[in-house]
Amino acid sequence: MNRIRTEGYIFLALFIGTILLANWLIGNVGAVCPPDSPCLIPVWPGIMAPSGVLAIGIGFTLRDLVQRRLGLAWTFGGIVIGALLSSFLSPALALASGAAFLLSELLDLFVYTPLQQKNLYVAVIASNVVGLIADSAVFLTLAFGSLAFIEGQIIGKLWMTLLALPILRWIRMLDARRGLVTNAAGMAVPVEARAAAASAPVVNIDSMLES
Repeated sequence: MNRIRTEGYIFLALFIGTILLANWLIGNVGAVCPPDSPCLIPVWPGIMAPSGVLAIGIGFTLRDLVQRRLGLAWTFGGIVIGALLSSFLSPALALASGAAFLLSELLDLFVYTPLQQKNLYVAVIASNVVGLIADSAVFLTLAFGSLAFIEGQIIGKLWMTLLALPILRWIRMLDARRGLVTNAAGMAVPVEARAAAASAPVVNIDSMLES
């Protein structure tokens, strides 16, 4: 399990890094950087998006992998740390990205967490689609007061989600070789650990109080 947690810490560091990178890219790198506007890149013919979309698209997948290795508490912690560090680059972008990620993570609880026990690919794609739409709307509204680039945001994040599928396949194969399965909290655990949790006796608090 130490190796699994080490992998989780690596995913966590990369996840925090994507938040920082996204906020830096928006202000510094793009095909065009108009005045009083985020730097933009093309994501489809005739459609532009803030350049940070590339890092955030990867960040959604890393967020799910952090949950798979370390649990939800570490995922929320990574969002907070990433937003705090981003405040040194731009307080406005830090607030916008932090709020957007927290909202998408809450939505993720209702999508990724229940689906990941059945199919990791479906869980990640479904949670990313739901998350990226909510994330894009909240981020653009808070950061720029406009939804002008929302189509580009969604398309760009979808591209990065698709590019992450080979990584998910590798993670799934690696977990299978290790005899790991996913528990109800979305974490990869040994088969015997999940079986033990499922067979653990349920304590009836009411009957204990009555006795």
